Amino acid sequence: MGTQHSSVQPAVAAVTPIAKHDYKHTLRRLQIELVKLQRHVIHCQDKILVIFEGRDAAGKDGTIKRIVQHLSPRETRVVALGRPSEADRGAWYFQRHVAHLPTASEFVLFNRSWYNRAGVERVMGFCDDRQYEEFMATVLDFEQMLVRSGIKLFKYYLDISQDEQIKRLAERRRDPLKQWKISPIDAEAVARWADYSRARNEMFARTHAASSPWTVVRADRKRVARLNLIKDLLLRLDYEGKNKTLLLPNPDVVFPYDEACLHNGMIAA
Repeated sequence: MGTQHSSVQPAVAAVTPIAKHDYKHTLRRLQIELVKLQRHVIHCQDKILVIFEGRDAAGKDGTIKRIVQHLSPRETRVVALGRPSEADRGAWYFQRHVAHLPTASEFVLFNRSWYNRAGVERVMGFCDDRQYEEFMATVLDFEQMLVRSGIKLFKYYLDISQDEQIKRLAERRRDPLKQWKISPIDAEAVARWADYSRARNEMFARTHAASSPWTVVRADRKRVARLNLIKDLLLRLDYEGKNKTLLLPNPDVVFPYDEACLHNGMIAA
């Protein structure tokens, strides 16, 4: 787990920024490693599933974009489901996600996932208490079935501070190329910060398990977060020709969830 910090110390203090040139150089080297990994996944017919969760503007889109940039589009899929339809709402909650799970040789990345029920739906009242409790009572069993079927499942939560979220959402509103990202939920994300924190904390407490653990990424520094998440993912997977010296993530940036992180500044309050 990461280095311990005083509860009065800002979480971002320990994360050193990286120069753009160094970032691009390291990212290219990591993308070469990702291509090596994909070659192995295809050859061994592995099934890789990576879940990305986090608050609005946490950097999920940008991280996923860098991961898939040079991978084969035939064996790589990014899944970002929209609002559930009426038919979806009348079906088993996990049903619409099952159709997008990886098959042999596939690398699938979920930009948000079934954990919407533990976050946005819980906070915004899009599900009732019964639906929420049903999800919490069954999600680990569902994930264990996936793992036992041979799917290699990774759950990442990109964590940002309140100040950083406000800054990024403001930048999004000003950028004409990011207008598609704007939604009424953005304002609620800021206004309901504490509610989202409580929902996140309960999600961690009830869905962090040995078979499908959560990994937290401190994401106030976008470039640093991207590089360290990719390093962590590559380090945890086997493939031929791995450059192990490159794949040493900073434990102050990416680390396994632990309840203590909610109190020592490692996870934003």
